[in-house]
Amino acid sequence: MSADNLDRRDFLKQAGGIGAGVALASTGLAKSAAKLNPSRVIGANDRINVALVGCGGRGSSDARSFTTFAETNNNACQIVAVCDPYEKRKRKEAELYKAKGFTDYREVLAMPDVDAVIVATPDHWHAKIALDAMGQGKDVYMEKPMCHTLQEVQNLISTVRESKRVVQVGSQTTSADQWWKAKKAIADGMIGKMIMSQGSYHRNSIEGEWNYDIEAAAGPNGTGDDHIDWNMWLGPAPKRPYDADRFFRFRKYWDYSGGIATDLFFHVVAPLNICWDKPQYPTKVVASGGNYAFTDGREVPDTFHLLAEYAEGHSLVLSSSMGNSQHIPGLIRGHEGTIIMVEHGQFEGSTPDITVKPQIVRLPKDADGMAQHGPFPDYKFGKDEIKIPVEQYDMMQAHVGNFLQCMRTREKPHLDVETAAHAQVLITLAVESYREGRVRYWDENNWKSSDRPLS
Repeated sequence: MSADNLDRRDFLKQAGGIGAGVALASTGLAKSAAKLNPSRVIGANDRINVALVGCGGRGSSDARSFTTFAETNNNACQIVAVCDPYEKRKRKEAELYKAKGFTDYREVLAMPDVDAVIVATPDHWHAKIALDAMGQGKDVYMEKPMCHTLQEVQNLISTVRESKRVVQVGSQTTSADQWWKAKKAIADGMIGKMIMSQGSYHRNSIEGEWNYDIEAAAGPNGTGDDHIDWNMWLGPAPKRPYDADRFFRFRKYWDYSGGIATDLFFHVVAPLNICWDKPQYPTKVVASGGNYAFTDGREVPDTFHLLAEYAEGHSLVLSSSMGNSQHIPGLIRGHEGTIIMVEHGQFEGSTPDITVKPQIVRLPKDADGMAQHGPFPDYKFGKDEIKIPVEQYDMMQAHVGNFLQCMRTREKPHLDVETAAHAQVLITLAVESYREGRVRYWDENNWKSSDRPLS
């Protein structure tokens, strides 16, 4: 069977005829599929059955996080199935959780006792698996980036709206307290009119970012634990002969990832969209950078920057390099103050407080050039820095707990699909800009990008 289009009759035989909704979800008709495959109603004390799709480093970490949450929260959930095209990874996770193991994710989705699916595959699979999961009546915890293309963003938004599934995007930092405290401070007028946001994500490592260990014996011709179903792994990506570097180090290649933009900037842009008065799409994006530290054949740049403009009159500047670990502070500038969310610049790091630094309000001058004296002082909130305490807790556990709770209440999770979409569109446009060497403009109404501004 080919990975992108299994023979329907053979698949339905394998799945016991339960997978009727999968094909519908693949064509975007998730509403119809969800009717054919309704989800189980989960009571307050019911244990949620979770399947893991993608058993690599991030997937295995997510499974541990769900299990840790269950151990401290009355066995709220359990891992009942795992899936990976690499036999070794699949076997290890299946044995660890005493779960069923599969190579084809569609067999996992056909299991009626699976309530939720963790999607922790390479980026190019995220949207398709999530769409198919919703079509089978499953809720989804999907790793960042949310997806790989602009069309996939639109498909996910419409499918969540139609199917009413709960989808949490796995940028766990959005469950940290500082972003919500910053949102309130901005809404209270503490920085006035928002002008500019800035952030960064810098790393430095001996082997070069994303050069994960390669297991030389593994591949399509491997036997036992060494076997990799390469066609299944490729899935919707362009067909290529097996390449161990692409399999084990997929984030270095455009076919499967957007590099820094999608792997790291998502953790910066998603919380910024929470801080702002409302999530926003950019109108104009330009990106630049290059491979300055690592010349190992990778396609994605090791140093990457973007500048974006927004219709409501503010801009965003992001900076990153994989060859230097010095961050810049993560902050939002307003006309009347600046709010610093992460002084150390690490958007996934904890901070004891956020800081508001007032700016003097320059009152207009009268006809004689003298400053007018209005009813407001020059500093609306005083001249001194204001420290706003931030609650400390494990943000990953909070993110998992929020997802599981929303599965029971059917409320919107912290990083829902529509909020995440604003981050995804920005970083996907930035990748387009870098690869094409030109500015990208976003037309939200027609859901397309172009190299010319809207008339």
